[in-house]
Amino acid sequence: MTAQLNPRGDVAVLVPAAGAGVRLGPGAPKALRPLAGEPLLVHAVRRIAAAPSVHTVVVAAPAADVEPVRAMLAPVAPVIVVPGGADRQASVAAALAAVPAGPEIVLVHDAARALTPPALIESVAAAVRSGNDAVIPVLPVVDTIKEVGTGELVLGTVDRSALRAVQTPQGFRRTVLAAAHAATSDPLTDDAGLVEKQGVPVVCVPGSEYALKVTRPFDLALAEYLLSARQAG
Repeated sequence: MTAQLNPRGDVAVLVPAAGAGVRLGPGAPKALRPLAGEPLLVHAVRRIAAAPSVHTVVVAAPAADVEPVRAMLAPVAPVIVVPGGADRQASVAAALAAVPAGPEIVLVHDAARALTPPALIESVAAAVRSGNDAVIPVLPVVDTIKEVGTGELVLGTVDRSALRAVQTPQGFRRTVLAAAHAATSDPLTDDAGLVEKQGVPVVCVPGSEYALKVTRPFDLALAEYLLSARQAG
């Protein structure tokens, strides 16, 4: 597999896209759900391909849909498509194993964050390139956060000044991410959690409101609005 976007790029982007998306309601796997007439995955890959540093994109697709996904993405960008695993972590590992020699920076990006600006992809990659082993884009937490116990009883109010909402793409030195995946099989919700467990410092950079994750029907409606507003503007 020799799919390349930019031969001079030093970044590989892994897109785990095999999840069912249960919270989005019944239907196709989440990455294949339509947003303004095109699958979320198509929107995501199109924006990844617009980032100049990206050399390679590897998509971990639902095992039964590898060929249809490959055909769907062929007009969008040259992409490597591999079967995903039973969970997100397994899908990322499968995509990482398919990255060809060359890129030393690896970003892991949710297909559900379909409107992520290319500038954010470049920002995360640049932060890794500057010497950080692990980088995550974040936004400040704006809601009041309560700790709740048994019976929905409030135990206290959490100081939100030190809290951040984490987005993707998350960026890593390739060797660091590979070592973290090899060292643990504990299921975690993001790859930064894997490298944290290995004692690797994780650095934050500013995220983007456009990098929202489509999880529920409301998120899909919001993404459609943002997409139409951006096109109109």
